[in-house]
Amino acid sequence: MNEAVIGQGIGKTYRLGEQGTAYTLLRERIFETAKAVFRKRDAAPSREPFWALKDVSFSIGHAEVVGLVGKNGAGKSTLLKILSRITEPTEGRIDLYGRVSSLLEVGIGFHPELSGRDNIFLNGAILGMSRNEIRRKFDEIVEFAEIAKFLDTPVKRYSSGMYVRLAFAVAAHLEPDILIVDEVLAVGDSAFQQKCLGKMRDIRAEGRTVIVVSHNMATVSSLCQKVIWLANGQVKAAGDAQDIIRKYLSEGVENDFVWTPRHGILSAFEYRSVSVASADPASSEGFPANAAIDVFFDINIHDKFPASRIEMHLLNDNGEVLLTSTSADDTGQMNHEWALGPQRFRCRIPPNLLMPGRYFVTITEPYGGHYIPRENVLTFTVTEEGSVAARDQRQGKIAPLLQWTKNKA
Repeated sequence: MNEAVIGQGIGKTYRLGEQGTAYTLLRERIFETAKAVFRKRDAAPSREPFWALKDVSFSIGHAEVVGLVGKNGAGKSTLLKILSRITEPTEGRIDLYGRVSSLLEVGIGFHPELSGRDNIFLNGAILGMSRNEIRRKFDEIVEFAEIAKFLDTPVKRYSSGMYVRLAFAVAAHLEPDILIVDEVLAVGDSAFQQKCLGKMRDIRAEGRTVIVVSHNMATVSSLCQKVIWLANGQVKAAGDAQDIIRKYLSEGVENDFVWTPRHGILSAFEYRSVSVASADPASSEGFPANAAIDVFFDINIHDKFPASRIEMHLLNDNGEVLLTSTSADDTGQMNHEWALGPQRFRCRIPPNLLMPGRYFVTITEPYGGHYIPRENVLTFTVTEEGSVAARDQRQGKIAPLLQWTKNKA
């Protein structure tokens, strides 16, 4: 038996308006809390059945790292709950061959009044570790989580980052045959994210299986051999990671120059729209390479001194993040009080920076100390018109015209 996980005809139905399980994933909890205020405007919920998953079949081999991708509402969270035995499928079956450890919700199994030390034993026991096994792994867990100074501090005083580090350390050091990791790493810092990715690669090298959900396609691309793409509760495609990511990012994509959310998240600010434009009007093919490209952020500001910032990621059609820029980059403009009400921010991508090709803009929305990704809100194409890189057949993922000087030696 080479398979670690086999799903056959999995279906899961809920009644709209009902909570299907007492457990919610971190991503769901953030979104549901943020949107609760809008539900008051809606009519009474329908009692019609809703199929979150329908006829989902797949297999995952031992020692494979598999990414699960799809838009919000595609069924990823439901499938993770079924894989983790939090909920049962309405139809079909799931077979798991080996010990399973899941990290779906930061802090599940943590008692706020107990110390980090006590919670390691508590959380380890909940995840199926014996007390002797926890003792053997204790020092490794503490070192990985980087919480030695706070080991005897109640976890209610931990930051969200400390929670994440401790939760991942316990789950990963359980030495499961199958490790399931949701988007929880999105709330960790960059250094710790890289540490976690390294640990997941180690788990794979030891012959164990990892299933990971991430909005960061570059992470999925670098970590995963295989990707399962969910859309509308069904498997749209599965196979080689690079191939599926490319299809996922480009499926049905036209140049999409404006994004308007159905409603914003009530925080320090909320987005009204995000758009992309250029001083040289875009043709149906896109923007010329030698034109500056402006990304406009129209927002409503609710806090004069927001701790949050506007954040933009620019990705290529392989899902690689080429650059990240935030409103804090220009300290001369951003290091002061924000005016309340509607405001427009502009981020300018200089001319002759991007290679000809298709690009995607992902933004993040602040909520409760976290940043929620809104992936691929804009799509645009840079054409070969005016492109020095295309003319000279230059290599590289970006093509800036750098400053050169010449002096007599």
